[in-house]
Amino acid sequence: MAEAAAVVAESLAGYRARAARAVLEQVVLPGEELLLPGQEDGEGPGSAGERPLRLNAGARSRGRVVCGPGLRRCGDRLLVTKCGRLRHKEPGSGNGGGVYWVDSQQKRVGDLIYGQFVVANKDMEPEMVCIDSCGRANGMGVIGQDGLLFKVTLGLIRRLLAPDCEILQEVGKLYPLEIVFGMNGRIWVKAKTIQQTLILANVLEACEHMTADQRKQIFSRLAES
Repeated sequence: MAEAAAVVAESLAGYRARAARAVLEQVVLPGEELLLPGQEDGEGPGSAGERPLRLNAGARSRGRVVCGPGLRRCGDRLLVTKCGRLRHKEPGSGNGGGVYWVDSQQKRVGDLIYGQFVVANKDMEPEMVCIDSCGRANGMGVIGQDGLLFKVTLGLIRRLLAPDCEILQEVGKLYPLEIVFGMNGRIWVKAKTIQQTLILANVLEACEHMTADQRKQIFSRLAES
């Protein structure tokens, strides 16, 4: 029994420690450990001529390796924390390293994505993720194809995101809806029907230029109809 367990453990270890370059654009599973190319050493773990790239090896490392969503540093390796396709982006310098991440959703050009920027600096390439600080999606990701996306001013976005916003409370009383506010001035809204969705979008756009009394009159008319 002990010998069988040792054989199983050995096979699992061989399965988990795979070369990252060999599984790019392939599906990886939580718990897998990935070896990073960079220094040739035939005796190192992994495939021939490849050993783990020590992320803190200083001058011995070709370039800085950054862990994106779905990956975590585990000593000399990368540990997969969620299922998806392994992606890699080379650095602009071309000195090796770069960013590795796990793409859990197959996003296409034109998809509407709700996420947040972790890097937003004019001197650096922006980096957007669809997870929070705890590594959870928390409602972020690709938004459904239904609904309507429109743009408003940033001032209105701040008003709508304020605690105890009266506009949002009144809108919620009209129809059941789903709504997402973006700090880039975009709003995505979805109601039960297309007509209700269009009404909500028009009301939200008009609220910026209405007084509180005018807004209450509009909402009362819509509630009666």
